[in-house]
Amino acid sequence: MAVPNHNPPQGMEGYDFGALSPEQQEKLNNFKMQTRVANEKYLRDHPEVDILLAEFLRDVLSRRPENIQDFAADWFTKPQLAENIDHQLEQRDASLRDQRFQRKL
Repeated sequence: MAVPNHNPPQGMEGYDFGALSPEQQEKLNNFKMQTRVANEKYLRDHPEVDILLAEFLRDVLSRRPENIQDFAADWFTKPQLAENIDHQLEQRDASLRDQRFQRKL
């Protein structure tokens, strides 16, 4: 049974040393790390999430809406959103192919 040290894993909150037993803390740390790895794998497997967030943030920063909740609700329910994201994915893939081709030259 590992005893947690005073430094939690990077990006995690500090420990409350009285709340969990050392075994529970170890299981929690393992769960957190497995979740983090699964999240990173999902994001690597789904580049559309990156594009979606980048486009949303670009629009937020350029338009600076007064009511971000209404803006987000409208933005994420646009009928053409999926088509726009697919187009961005195609452009990104074409750019990556061009870069790989140029490196081979």
